Amino acid sequence: MVDNILIESLDGGIRRVTFNRPHCLNAVNLALMDDLMKVIADLQKDDDARVVILRGAGRAFSTGDDLKDFENQIETEAQIRRFIGQYQIVSKAIVDSPKIFIAEVHGWAVGGALEWVINCDFSVFSSETRCFFPEVTFGLFVTGGIASLLTKQLGPQRTKELILFGEKFDAQRALELGIAGRVVAPEKLEETTLDMARRICERPRKAVIDLKRVINAGYHLDVAAAMELETEAAVRGFLDPDTAARVGKAAG
Repeated sequence: MVDNILIESLDGGIRRVTFNRPHCLNAVNLALMDDLMKVIADLQKDDDARVVILRGAGRAFSTGDDLKDFENQIETEAQIRRFIGQYQIVSKAIVDSPKIFIAEVHGWAVGGALEWVINCDFSVFSSETRCFFPEVTFGLFVTGGIASLLTKQLGPQRTKELILFGEKFDAQRALELGIAGRVVAPEKLEETTLDMARRICERPRKAVIDLKRVINAGYHLDVAAAMELETEAAVRGFLDPDTAARVGKAAG
């Protein structure tokens, strides 16, 4: 365990990674991101790990970027690029890793955290989950390859609607859109996720690795290029004084 991330080794090659800032609904600040990067690096070297479950402690998966930490994130352009780059390193690790990633989602899944859910191989939502993309509302931009992934999944018009208007949607709508793979009652969330992880671990290791690699090779082909475009759009947003004013108003 590091300060902001709890990691558990479960039987059969399952690792459970929990965002551990429940007092602020697991909002992502620089400290949590640094801790998450350490955990991701360790997982990539863990040969026994086959399935990684991402989840949040307390009442939410994660509300995404911590607006109260915004001033620290925008001290310099180099700091902005580092922070965006860390978000994207997590996204790339999820997409490119031979390990299977499952998002176990409850409460709020917002912004960059929702992007990580979409990056995962599978997702299980509690029926009370709520989601939205707030980035453009503040003058910012998505960064997790969503310009590629979500557009392929939903088409350009619906993707623009979700990101431009930032409207909140529930678990059932997430299921209809294909963002959620399964929706279950809150009391069944952990059990359902663990059952899926165990079933994956029962399959031959090499076959599972090949399955993810071959399917992703086609579907995720342009994710890296999309992330490069997203990075420049996001940097412009972070540097815009109007963004700082909007974030400051929202953060109180």
